Amino acid sequence: MSSCGPKMNMDPALHRSQKPPWIKVRLPNNPEFWSTKSLITDLKLVTVCEEAQCPNRWECWSQRTATFMIAGEKCTRACGFCAVKTAKPDALEADEPERVAEAVRRMALRHVVITAVARDDLRDGGAQHFKQTIEAVREANPETIIEVLVPDFNDRDWALKLVMDARPHIFNHNIETVERLTPLVRSRAQYQRSLTVLKKAKAMVNGVVATKSGIMLGLGERREELLRAFDDLRAHDVTVLTLGQYLRPTVKHLPVVEYITPEAFDEYKSIALEKGFRHVASGPLVRSSYHAAEFRPELDVLEAIEAAVRAAKGLELGPEHLPLPVLKPELARAIA
Repeated sequence: MSSCGPKMNMDPALHRSQKPPWIKVRLPNNPEFWSTKSLITDLKLVTVCEEAQCPNRWECWSQRTATFMIAGEKCTRACGFCAVKTAKPDALEADEPERVAEAVRRMALRHVVITAVARDDLRDGGAQHFKQTIEAVREANPETIIEVLVPDFNDRDWALKLVMDARPHIFNHNIETVERLTPLVRSRAQYQRSLTVLKKAKAMVNGVVATKSGIMLGLGERREELLRAFDDLRAHDVTVLTLGQYLRPTVKHLPVVEYITPEAFDEYKSIALEKGFRHVASGPLVRSSYHAAEFRPELDVLEAIEAAVRAAKGLELGPEHLPLPVLKPELARAIA
């Protein structure tokens, strides 16, 4: 496995190197950014924020939020858009789930995103490691919303079930681009397989999870292809969508064919909402985890997931889990 990066099979002359004025990256000017960076370094954690060169990492870290990338920083795939290095991965670190849980505790996160590189070298694709991390985070931070952004696990149902048995609140798997461009953009991934994984994940927990996916724009997709992808995602029960501009990490990666205007992103958001998505984040610098905490699953979904987790552990519903009774005004006056 080479670490030299992906093979580019698209004409590099298509690349538009001059960024438009709406592509602006904020530099860190908040002490919280450096505090978060120090904490992550101290706990020897990897974040997709840095590995994928996310343009929002200054903003997110300044707000003490981060997306943790487990299972190492070396990927077994070489996708044409991704800045994460391709190489033979290292062995999994047994204490990583606890380190992630400790970081979530120290940062007092209300919403955490856990992702990973593709680990095709492992029989389960890293699914058990995801499961252990979800469980460790929940144990240490019972009120934190847990979102996972997973690879496709090569469509192995038993591996996917390991993740879903841990009951994340949000299950995210990105299709990344339209069907026509998938073979070029995503190494070893398949458009229909990704859609199937999203639908299976929801079915495995009887629909009690929010499912989410993301698409990059500017790779040469056509409008009708993008709208068809919206329909495909809705047909596979996906309710949360992110749309962002593809930005080329290095000259070895796929070219930026087009810079999509903010107005076009707004239009696509309106169309997606009309098609039935519950929440859509759409904009040039939007990434899969950008402002992830702005979306919260329905209360009944959260309650059902937590009830299932308690039942699996043999815990009964105690008084502390019951809502406080509402005191009627007339009764309050009578006992005053």
